[in-house]
Amino acid sequence: MSSTTSGRSTGSPGPTFDPYDNTPELIPLRTAALAGDWPAVRAFVSGLDSVAKVSTASSVLAEIPGVETMLERAAAELPGDPLPRTLLAERYVHIGWDIRSGARAQHVSQDQFEQFHSWLRRAEQLLIEVCAEQPAYAPAWTVRLTTARGLQLGQAEARRRYDRLAAHHPHHYRAQTQLLQQVCPKWGGSWEAAHGFARECATAAPDGSVPATAVALAHIEHWLDLAGADGTAYMRGVPVRDDLRFAAQVSVLHPAYRPDWDSVGAHSAFAFAFSIGGHHADAAPHFAFLGDRATEFPWQYTGDPKASFLTFRKLATQA
Repeated sequence: MSSTTSGRSTGSPGPTFDPYDNTPELIPLRTAALAGDWPAVRAFVSGLDSVAKVSTASSVLAEIPGVETMLERAAAELPGDPLPRTLLAERYVHIGWDIRSGARAQHVSQDQFEQFHSWLRRAEQLLIEVCAEQPAYAPAWTVRLTTARGLQLGQAEARRRYDRLAAHHPHHYRAQTQLLQQVCPKWGGSWEAAHGFARECATAAPDGSVPATAVALAHIEHWLDLAGADGTAYMRGVPVRDDLRFAAQVSVLHPAYRPDWDSVGAHSAFAFAFSIGGHHADAAPHFAFLGDRATEFPWQYTGDPKASFLTFRKLATQA
């Protein structure tokens, strides 16, 4: 299945940002979680064939309201199993981040910060235990990158955690996206560090794999920080365009690439980055793959994700 022909029809109003529409293989996980059926949840996750899929499952499970009740019970009943503690920790992180909100620090109240940090510390304690017992357990280290950022443990500690994970799983895309956020200026990093890490992900990964998408994510974050005319000029620049073209060609447009659970997010990132730079012909193959699918990130950065997607998709098809 090629990356330019596997999208859904663009005849409907679209797009859907629902992860279960975009990855229907996850529906049984949601069904089991809503039923409070821990054995079914564990069977689903245990049956996944990659660390990347386990991390995706953990992420979507963390968004289900009330799932912590089932996970707390499972963690208590299975104290030696890393899975329920890791899933519970990610759920705690999600609860905390919902309280904090996605606003910049100056717009978050002291009470929000206190609750946010309380939930993250609960998650961190669980994850410390898991990582001590299972040093190669990537799902736990991945969540610890988020807790490191939220608890403001600093660049060195975040990189230490990523390096511990990468020693066993060197191209774990979700972990890379978490560290990329950390090394951006908004979390104490720099643009030199952000773009440098993105290039590191792209050049180290095998051709036809998704990590080069980090290049697009870094440019999107830089655009967001610049804002307005400066941001537009930045994305329209030839160096950025060429950087994006290279990253797309070695990842989701490479002949060796095989679509997976990260594909909708990766193509969304490239479609968005090319579109806001006015490179509509370059965006076209990514929209062709997506059809009526997309991930909220990064489209929410426009303020009206659906309208922006439809507008840019139309421009791409006319390019």
